[in-house]
Amino acid sequence: MRSIGIAGLQLELAKGDNCERIATEVAAVKTRLPWVDMVVVSELSLFGAGIADAQPLPGPAEARMCEAARAAGVWLVPGSLFEQADGRVYNTAPVIDPTGKVVARYRKIYPFLPYEQGVAAGDQFVVFDVPDVGRFGLSICYDMWFPETTRTLTWMGAEVILHPGMTNTIDRDAELAIARASAVTNQVYFVDINVAGSLGVGKSGVFGPGGEVIHQAGAGHEVIAVELDLDQVTRVRERGWHGLGQPLKSLRDTAIVFPPYREGFAASPAFKNLGPLEKPRSERPAAPALRVVKT
Repeated sequence: MRSIGIAGLQLELAKGDNCERIATEVAAVKTRLPWVDMVVVSELSLFGAGIADAQPLPGPAEARMCEAARAAGVWLVPGSLFEQADGRVYNTAPVIDPTGKVVARYRKIYPFLPYEQGVAAGDQFVVFDVPDVGRFGLSICYDMWFPETTRTLTWMGAEVILHPGMTNTIDRDAELAIARASAVTNQVYFVDINVAGSLGVGKSGVFGPGGEVIHQAGAGHEVIAVELDLDQVTRVRERGWHGLGQPLKSLRDTAIVFPPYREGFAASPAFKNLGPLEKPRSERPAAPALRVVKT
């Protein structure tokens, strides 16, 4: 059986240096649950959402996470941090193996525009292999709102999508619907870990290749420890969930080339008419200037 124990850490965090807190939580999980092989933390957990905290990679924060992974003997995705590189800032998630080696770094492809200002978009999809287990893909927060990102990782062979997020807004329920739909339409495990506390609303979720809810977290601190069987992914892809839909085979076997990908999204009149990507403004008319009357 190709199984792996994964613990998602939904931590109550505040803005600032959280590196030692995360290292302590990783050690505690491994001590309490020695069967855990991988730990995943939420987006921007290391410092919060301020680009002033950006640092080069390799850098001191990543090095501390490497020490934590090596000490616990686990695979570690310590959420993400802002990376300073070539005059730009990226939202980057490292992947660290149990020896403390960084085996991959993923730069978020879709910053949350128009709100996540000053952050550049990555342009590379990232998957990595855990020996004798399977292939894992990385996605960060807003990336999953674009189904092409999860589809591409699946096309690259991913059987599990690791998805750190940082959401503190009222659309969290919509995100959970997207995460579950991403799992079933791509026949993958989708591990969606949000932050709690002052940085996020929690409600992390783990979903299986049939769209089943493996775990749905609450709003506070929670260690989401689950054992995933990647042979189940193989079985669902071969036979369909409950012997029913086999969407990846149908997608593989179709002759159609979808027009948006052939012609480009900008070629669509409907898309052209959407207007600029900017923050919405109040729809109320501006208040008239007060007129001062001297008596």
